[in-house]
Amino acid sequence: MQLPRDPSNVAHALTAAFPTRLASDVRSVLAVMPEVRLVPMMPFEVRVQGETVAIPSRIYNEEPGADLQRPLTATQQVILHCLYSRHSDGRVRQRHLEQIVASGEPWVVPFVVQLASEYVLEIIEAIGRGLPGLAVPGSDQRRVYGEFIARNQAFFARTERRVVSYWSCYYRWKYGAFGAYPGGVLLEAFRAAVVEQVGAQWPRHTPRSAGGRG
Repeated sequence: MQLPRDPSNVAHALTAAFPTRLASDVRSVLAVMPEVRLVPMMPFEVRVQGETVAIPSRIYNEEPGADLQRPLTATQQVILHCLYSRHSDGRVRQRHLEQIVASGEPWVVPFVVQLASEYVLEIIEAIGRGLPGLAVPGSDQRRVYGEFIARNQAFFARTERRVVSYWSCYYRWKYGAFGAYPGGVLLEAFRAAVVEQVGAQWPRHTPRSAGGRG
């Protein structure tokens, strides 16, 4: 779905990417963002803390200067980085992702998981570096990612399929086995998080490991 090409929809579209309790903070962030050239594109819906949010797949705003960002609160800074992790320029996405990937806020999680299904290998590697807790049973990172995936099964299934597709198209020559591909490694860590959370196996939409388990 593409939002109507009407600038009046931009603020609503970006505010809808976060829980309603953050609406005032989002408006403060939007006030420092340069005027948009194109409206946000193709929002995807997920459940976060009992609410449905609609996160744009791409935004096209230029980044605000440091002087405009400086007055923002810590929460508002995270919101800004979340929004720019959806930027059309992959280098901008990666730069802002690196500022939020270690956050424990549940509303940050879908921005990170969505980036795991993109084609830029450096972004996928940055997620892996930023989430060391996914490999630690009982960690806060495992819990927050496991809870999100458990509540968004269809979204995670689409994420898996996209990761497989990009591996097959662009990286199979380098990583002959999906399990060796950084995106595949990351998906296994996400799956371990949700399995720990729900206490049961989780549906798989990726090639199985050489051992045929999981």
